[in-house]
Amino acid sequence: MTHPSPNLYWFIPSGGDGRQLGQPSRPAHFSYLTQVAQAADTLGFDGVLLPTGGTNEDTVILASALSALTRQLRFLVALRPGLFSPVLAARLTASLDRITNGRINLNIVSGSGNFDFEGLKLSQEERYALTHEWLGVFRRLLRGETVTHEGAQVQVHEGRSLLPSVQRPYPPIFFGGSSQPALAVAGEHVDVYLSWGERPEQVAEKFEAVRREAALHNRTVRFGLRAHVIVRPTEEEAWAAADELIAGVSDEQIAQAHQAFLHSGSEGQRRQSALNGGTRESLRVGKNLWAGVGLLRGGAGTAFVGNPENVAAALRQYQDVGVETFILSGYPHLEEAYRVAELLFPALGRTSPVFTPRDGQVLSHTSTPTLNAAQAPETVGRFRSI
Repeated sequence: MTHPSPNLYWFIPSGGDGRQLGQPSRPAHFSYLTQVAQAADTLGFDGVLLPTGGTNEDTVILASALSALTRQLRFLVALRPGLFSPVLAARLTASLDRITNGRINLNIVSGSGNFDFEGLKLSQEERYALTHEWLGVFRRLLRGETVTHEGAQVQVHEGRSLLPSVQRPYPPIFFGGSSQPALAVAGEHVDVYLSWGERPEQVAEKFEAVRREAALHNRTVRFGLRAHVIVRPTEEEAWAAADELIAGVSDEQIAQAHQAFLHSGSEGQRRQSALNGGTRESLRVGKNLWAGVGLLRGGAGTAFVGNPENVAAALRQYQDVGVETFILSGYPHLEEAYRVAELLFPALGRTSPVFTPRDGQVLSHTSTPTLNAAQAPETVGRFRSI
């Protein structure tokens, strides 16, 4: 089967970065986040995900700042129904889309537990009821309607967005969640449903459930996958890098994290934790799928690991079940962005402007000794550059 080159997004580590899990060594200074964003932009990634929650910077503010320092990069910006009224969110979205000239995607995050909603005491059912109501009002506002809505979770009286977004009727809406209420929200309201990196058959099952929900509303939904990636020239190097990533994580840290994940209230988190079982013993959950990241990191906990050809083949398995967009990341994010562009892009039939010579340009290492054509072979070569 011939596979088109997928959409590839990278990740902005606004909570900090480093070479090993559990040992962040690079604070999320704006100058560093700018380097990662500009690298993704110049390397040819389609966009970047801005994480939300915890100690991450606010995504709307960060996207606004980084968009002024990039040219083509799209920003997947989190909006949290528990923190923004739909009217304010619609106005912020329209403004952000206008100042970036249409480079915004939206990531609707329903959260899990009171922490994510900053003190709102909501059950899982109530969280998704809020998201359902909120998205219904939000989408109408960005279509230009004046909205009055008196619901159980959302109340709006003659709300308006005032200014339109560049992308019509609104920027693409991304959303993830593995529970049945989340799948129902996805089917009715969103443009792109995101899954974390489970086994292909598990992902296919969720996608089919979303398709059924969407059919109830005469809609179609596109699909994306969020995972990490460790790509190296050889399989041996890639798996050694995976082992090194968790080398500094203690068994006690793993046990504590596993218990916290199991009690998070998130079905998606439960499914990620089930892949590794809270132990280092069985982390290869597919030929090139590794569950080691999820031993300590919440959220997306799997990584594609291997040489470029094998990682590309693994991604194509997910394309076969409907994935059009991959949101990838690696530690540290600056260096790994370059590795992915240099090694994985060609295996996916994708070119990077950074690794494509300009017309007439000859690539060479600085100070490489070269033989002058007029010289005899036994004479000393000259340096081309200094």
